[in-house]
Amino acid sequence: MDFGLEHLTVVITGAAGGIGQGLSRAFANQRAHLVLIDRQAEGLLSLALELQKVTHVQTHVCHLSVDADVQALVEKLSELKVQVHALVNNAGTEYPTPLSDKSEQAMQRWSSLLDNNVSSMARLIRALMPLMGPHSSIINQASIWGKTGVADFSAYVASKHAVIGLTRALAWELGPRGIRVNAVCPGWIRTDAAMNSLQSMAQSQNRSPQDVEQEILSGQAMPQMLTPEDIADVYLFLASQASRSMTGQSLVASRGEVMA
Repeated sequence: MDFGLEHLTVVITGAAGGIGQGLSRAFANQRAHLVLIDRQAEGLLSLALELQKVTHVQTHVCHLSVDADVQALVEKLSELKVQVHALVNNAGTEYPTPLSDKSEQAMQRWSSLLDNNVSSMARLIRALMPLMGPHSSIINQASIWGKTGVADFSAYVASKHAVIGLTRALAWELGPRGIRVNAVCPGWIRTDAAMNSLQSMAQSQNRSPQDVEQEILSGQAMPQMLTPEDIADVYLFLASQASRSMTGQSLVASRGEVMA
């Protein structure tokens, strides 16, 4: 399907990770020009070498929680006269933060996750706004846990609720500029990050990972673990003019695990 993104510039953060790689490939197949951002230089280089065979790709190693890094990134894009059509805020982190953790680092880990998943998103949006014109689109990575809750992951769950709130607020703030802001709430996707969380849940419940995975699948209307490729079209749709009437929305892609 052609989403009309050829030659338009799409910025994707967390591009070297599981979902990020899948989204980067999907936008590359649409012949969009890609600006790929990640903290992992090696992963970015490998992905760029693959996708440069299909479309124009530039990569930037950037820590989105560091103001100076973000400012340097935007200055570089400005020098290159980049006009951003879509920003996919995919970067984030996921790990358990049980309140039973009494270590000295517990609350620092809690705060760091919020900064990685929410504050860094706002930081990049604010910095990129001068490079975004009317008809551009911002797509924020949320989660079905931004609509529900789960034990031992309070910081992650709170961060994804915050992403949905940020999406709604910025839809109002940026709407007069013609910029749409939406979020995607994926369900369980077979990535390293998600499987690590599944493993942590299994350990805390003294169960096998296979048992926990089966319980997850049994809660889906279509009981099958998602892959990044399964959800990529949702992001392509939100980046395209086919979704021009939509802003402030949080689209759920979870095979029916959450219906909202």
